[in-house]
Amino acid sequence: MPVLSKPVEEPESKLSLIPVIDISDPEFKHALVKACEDFGFFKVINHGVSSELVSILEHEAVEFFSLPSSQKTQVAGYPLGYGNRTIGRNGDVGWVEYLLMNANLDFGSHTFLPGLLQNPETFRNALLEYTTSVGKMTCKVLEMISNGLGIKPMNTLSTLVSGENTDSIFRLNHYPPCPLINKNTNDANNVIGFGEHTDPQILSVLRSNNTSGLQINLTDGSWIPVPSDPSSFFFNVGDSLQVLTNGRFKSVKHRVLANSRKSRVSMIYFAGPSLTQRIAPLTCLMNNEDEGLYEEFTWSEYKNSAYNSRLSDNRLQPFEKKAVAIAISLNDS
Repeated sequence: MPVLSKPVEEPESKLSLIPVIDISDPEFKHALVKACEDFGFFKVINHGVSSELVSILEHEAVEFFSLPSSQKTQVAGYPLGYGNRTIGRNGDVGWVEYLLMNANLDFGSHTFLPGLLQNPETFRNALLEYTTSVGKMTCKVLEMISNGLGIKPMNTLSTLVSGENTDSIFRLNHYPPCPLINKNTNDANNVIGFGEHTDPQILSVLRSNNTSGLQINLTDGSWIPVPSDPSSFFFNVGDSLQVLTNGRFKSVKHRVLANSRKSRVSMIYFAGPSLTQRIAPLTCLMNNEDEGLYEEFTWSEYKNSAYNSRLSDNRLQPFEKKAVAIAISLNDS
């Protein structure tokens, strides 16, 4: 497993930087826009998603990951299905196992459920209700963003991730206790559970149990841990939203560190558009079209490109306009 040679220590003041957005209050729209600009990351409270529903789904996820490996690997697949250690097809590995599903499919079509689980109906119903609730919350957040940016109509962004043809993905991650940490000569070493990356979609919605591990990368290059909060949801700006806002919003780089003692279970809803949706900077956010930083592409084109990259790659670089790419290259040299 990849190991960081030095412990990550951040002052308490940096932990307090993580923006908290109350989506029950429309006046938070400006704070929401600023969070997307400064961090690409924020915590949502007063979201209205049932805590009982979340508990049921987490329990079912724990039940699935508690199955013998021989049973879980029966539903291994790429890109959807069960995976263990290997992340993607390009050499990335982590201290993690996961279950990846299409969030817009009838969960009855996931044929592994009846064969592996004691209560497949409970799992199926919880998945459906959870993804429906989180999808609605995501649309509300996007409409608040549109309102804060002055985009009209207000559903310009939310319509991209709503509807039966959208390509939203649901992922369950399990990070078991990691004995490798205690075997290191320096117990402060950090084993990577999931390597640093940005998310390709428009928004990602994360909820985890009461175990820490998530970190985000600040603009100054430092990493800060995100304190666990099982009652709230955390949102990541994705690459596609960075493009739509012409770079005004930043797709946040994040990672997960393994824990030596406690198991971490997280559930992530990746809000993506339809495969044929064309993505380009919104003209209403530019003075003229020549200011666009990115070439137009379809979600299918970008998704395929992202899947063929390493986790830590700058996945947007192939889609930057040539003049911009040259300028960035000169600045880096």
